[in-house]
Amino acid sequence: MSHQFDASVLREYDIRGAVGRTLGAADAYALGRSFATRVLRAGRRCVAVGRDGRLSSPMLEEALVAGLCASGAEVLLIGLGPTPMLYYACVSLPQVQDGIQITGSHNPPDQNGFKMVFHGGPFFGPDILDLGRLAARGDWAVGDGTAKAVNVLDAYVERLLAGLRGVAPDALGRLSIAWDAGNGAAGAVIERLCAGLPGRHVLLHTHVDGTFPGHHPDPSVDANLADLREAVARGRLDFGLAFDGDGDRLGVVDAHGRALAGDALIMLFAEDVLKRQSGGTVIADVKASGALFERIRALGGMPVMWKSGHSHIKSKMKETGALLGGEVTGHVFLADDYYGFDDALYAAVRLIAATIHLGQTVTALHDAMPVMVNTPELRFPVDDARKFAVIEEVRARLANQGADVVAIDGVRVTMPEGWWLLRASNTEAMLTARAESRSEQGLGHLLAALDAQLAASGIRR
Repeated sequence: MSHQFDASVLREYDIRGAVGRTLGAADAYALGRSFATRVLRAGRRCVAVGRDGRLSSPMLEEALVAGLCASGAEVLLIGLGPTPMLYYACVSLPQVQDGIQITGSHNPPDQNGFKMVFHGGPFFGPDILDLGRLAARGDWAVGDGTAKAVNVLDAYVERLLAGLRGVAPDALGRLSIAWDAGNGAAGAVIERLCAGLPGRHVLLHTHVDGTFPGHHPDPSVDANLADLREAVARGRLDFGLAFDGDGDRLGVVDAHGRALAGDALIMLFAEDVLKRQSGGTVIADVKASGALFERIRALGGMPVMWKSGHSHIKSKMKETGALLGGEVTGHVFLADDYYGFDDALYAAVRLIAATIHLGQTVTALHDAMPVMVNTPELRFPVDDARKFAVIEEVRARLANQGADVVAIDGVRVTMPEGWWLLRASNTEAMLTARAESRSEQGLGHLLAALDAQLAASGIRR
């Protein structure tokens, strides 16, 4: 017996596809067989399994668990919840270092997929492709595994609340906060969390519903923050928090309804973390603002720029012992007093604590940040067979010109006016670009330099 995955579902950081077209029960079963085989051949047996609230998740869970058991795994079912709860299970349950979360994250409702933990760390890139090879060969372990339900929700909520250790309850009681779960998998956790918090809390869309009737659960899209902004304005609240479909990305709006970009959020966390642990390493992805790296240095920290992608950031944090990491997409990784995985719920708790530690509101902290002029992510189609070659051509030309280039993930070019970035998508036939300056005129110069490089490779933006 063997199985062939649709090539489009084996992605850089997860397995993901359109249910009923590129992804179905047979894929989930084969994934279970392949993943359990990897775990068993590494000398382990237990695998934790969680799922989000999408309509297809129970079906995929049933097939996945059947595959895990058929290869001899002992499966611990943690049930419906956010992806960080699965991560927490893998660090807190005895003998569990491996896990799979069934989730489509912030993708459209008809899509779903799987995020994996292996030996306590991220499982991505070549490892995901290896699961496909095992399935294609039918090279699976055979066994008679078991599955049983376990409750980690209570312990997880308690661990989240521990992020407020040392914060005076009366200070918490003065805060007023809106929480928007977007009908995603974090809803029940948010309800439990807020029941244990002093202060005034306005909850939006916490009922888990895989059709996402409130709005799409992606806080990086400004339109999806409309309900949160309205709640903050109507209630005259201090700030608002928004979560993506599986609770590993955080969005924040201040009291004026202004959204904090992901790198601005990391700047805020760096203010708090480095105030208490000066000299610590902070990692941000290659898309992040230059102002963030400058601020980390000014705070006495050591900034590290690294590849985009939550798995890359987690791996680099383990390698460097970083206290904090983040991406412009809203993934936040806290390791000063947590586990270093991306947990938007813990980040929300720590944001509350940071405002009290620093004695400033989210709005005041936001006001103090430098104002930069930047583009959104610019995307343009390029053949898969050509996209990486274009990046290499641009890199080689810039090197010959003596340009200031960081080439860890595409090419990021620093110029007197600011910086621009060109990357090849890992999952689509696309090139993506960003640019940042302190003025509109400077931004124009950066984009002209980018366009010149693209034109030299026969590409129009």
